[in-house]
Amino acid sequence: MLKLLDSDNYKKWDAFVEQQADATFFHLSGWKDVIERAFGHETYFYYIEKNGKVTGILPLARIKSPLFGHALCSLSFCVYGGIVAEDEESYAMLDQGACRLAEELNVDYLEMRNRVQRSPDRPYKELYVTFRKTLDPDPEKNMLAIPRKQRAMIRKGINAGLVSVIDQDIERFYQAYSESVRNLGTPVFSKKYFQILQDIFKDQCEILTVEKDGQLIASVMSFYFKDEILPYYGGGIDQARSVQGNDFMYWEVMRRAVEKGVKIFDYGRSKIGTGSYRFKKHWGFEPEPLFYEYHLVKADRLPDINPLNPKYRLFIEAWKRLPLPVSRFVGPWLSKDLG
Repeated sequence: MLKLLDSDNYKKWDAFVEQQADATFFHLSGWKDVIERAFGHETYFYYIEKNGKVTGILPLARIKSPLFGHALCSLSFCVYGGIVAEDEESYAMLDQGACRLAEELNVDYLEMRNRVQRSPDRPYKELYVTFRKTLDPDPEKNMLAIPRKQRAMIRKGINAGLVSVIDQDIERFYQAYSESVRNLGTPVFSKKYFQILQDIFKDQCEILTVEKDGQLIASVMSFYFKDEILPYYGGGIDQARSVQGNDFMYWEVMRRAVEKGVKIFDYGRSKIGTGSYRFKKHWGFEPEPLFYEYHLVKADRLPDINPLNPKYRLFIEAWKRLPLPVSRFVGPWLSKDLG
């Protein structure tokens, strides 16, 4: 039977996620509350139950924006998503339910953010890749696995006197993150969003901050899931570049994760050919294609809402010149619809 998740069944849903090898951090029930509370979007977390047992799940969020269109996505604000099911019958029921909902809501399109191709007959974007790597239990072996030039950048940060600490609140993280995304020409998420992430995911959400002489250099919010770590949101102040603050920061995330027994470092999604793509390649990570598959409803072509689209170039250049307080005030109004 196809059901919609309610708060009484969060534990049942998450127990299923924990048991499934192809489920991700972004399939956890907490994202339902995050998306509703932080952005005000409607969510539809579908699951299949047979004889009281969950056999499949599909988290969906609906974004209806006058600027960026009307979409149903698994899952908005997340790099992975899609259906996780124990059997083909459950998979088919969830897939048909999602398509039916997309038609009923009259969206432009339904987007499934799969890590592997699930529906070869559907169009998908050859735009995104992800970077994942197995870690060695020995931190020194992980350092030696990083290509020589990149290792030199990390050691430069170490020699500059950088240290890492775990912050309990989001203040310094938000300062570094918001400055970085403004410099990239991207609207910033609200501080409220990050506070909600921390409140909901608790120990699975960690902020590592890099300091030099007690002063903020860079900061990153990471997620822990099973035996993986996912550094997800991060950034640095202007000084970070001169002391290799970002290089040192990600090394410290990796080093500390190994100490906790983490086995997989998920560097996350990048667009092919961008600066972040090259940065992750320099660490010795190999790109894996992501299959974002689409069921078109009102749209007659795949959406192209990304910074590489030439029509956004002028906006991006103008945004980079905004005063930081203005970008922090205006950005959340735009970013909430850029899921």
